[in-house]
Amino acid sequence: MTAGFVPGTVAYNAPSRTRGQIAAWLLFCAALVLAITMLGGITRLTHSGLSIVTWEPIAGVLPPLTEKAWEAEFAHYQQFPEYQIVNRGMNLAGFKSIFWFEYAHRLLARFIGIAYAVPFAFFLLTGRVERSFAWKLFGLLVLGGVQGVLGWLMVASGLVDRPDVSHYRLTAHLGLAVLIFIVMIWLALRVLVPGALGGTGEAAPRRFRRTALGAIGGVYVLVLSGGLVAGLDAGFSYNTFPTMDGQWAPESLFTEHPFESIVGVQFLHRWLGVIVAVFLVFLWGRALDVGLPRGAIWAFHATVLAVAVQGLLGILTLVNAVPVPLAVLHQGVALVVLATVVAAAYLAGMSHLVPRSGMRIIE
Repeated sequence: MTAGFVPGTVAYNAPSRTRGQIAAWLLFCAALVLAITMLGGITRLTHSGLSIVTWEPIAGVLPPLTEKAWEAEFAHYQQFPEYQIVNRGMNLAGFKSIFWFEYAHRLLARFIGIAYAVPFAFFLLTGRVERSFAWKLFGLLVLGGVQGVLGWLMVASGLVDRPDVSHYRLTAHLGLAVLIFIVMIWLALRVLVPGALGGTGEAAPRRFRRTALGAIGGVYVLVLSGGLVAGLDAGFSYNTFPTMDGQWAPESLFTEHPFESIVGVQFLHRWLGVIVAVFLVFLWGRALDVGLPRGAIWAFHATVLAVAVQGLLGILTLVNAVPVPLAVLHQGVALVVLATVVAAAYLAGMSHLVPRSGMRIIE
């Protein structure tokens, strides 16, 4: 074991430079996950996700390089329902316009795998991470591989008899990406701020800390509900707020399956969003009263600001019938909200005895 490691911890006594490198790597990978989530949104909104009908993790790195290769790729696409039902008559130029979005999405996914795996191997082989923490990092690597498989299973669901992917698989694909994002942020904080959640001294009240952790779950569930909305294209209907075309609860809400109808998933997402936003504002108010460290207070401030921006983006996206730029921003800011909530919940566990200047732990 490398000198300076404390068994069962995250190299708290390792040099600041080493901790900074590991944290920067994790945060960089988290930023890449945010980017691919937004790119996935673009791919979905431009109906590009079914343009590549095979899964070739190695051979698929290169796009078609000749006109003959493009024609073969297009001919293969024409054999599947999306072309036959939705895009019949599309020419090669039109095919290329949707192909490049899906290709970029898959290429970025491969890049994220390399950007994570190579530094992880370096940190592991040079003894910069203690064994228990290395297992956590390895777990993230496994989740990344599962995410690739889940992405293909999602695409495959739209290649059978109807030209659209399963909204359940799409939500699972989004949910796993967001889970990876949360864990990356959390582990980066474990490296940067080792005094939290286990430091000496009196921390914030346990009930408050548990409530703050619960807020992460609340935002996560809200993101999943957004995945259902995206998977059913539910944002293109009921484009008024706060009512749904003049009704608070359309009649079909009570006669259709809540997770398989447009009205059901949109009703769930819009009102769950209101509930979560109110809850986070309430939590922010409580945070100002329980004597948290300055870093935690600022994280709660950032959470409220991000929630306000996200709420505005959500309403604008809805009433304007889902324009791509607004919808993609809405999806991206959702992860920003999650990042601030994760930071706030984590830092709420800081000991009161940890000096506030100590929040700048990279000396």
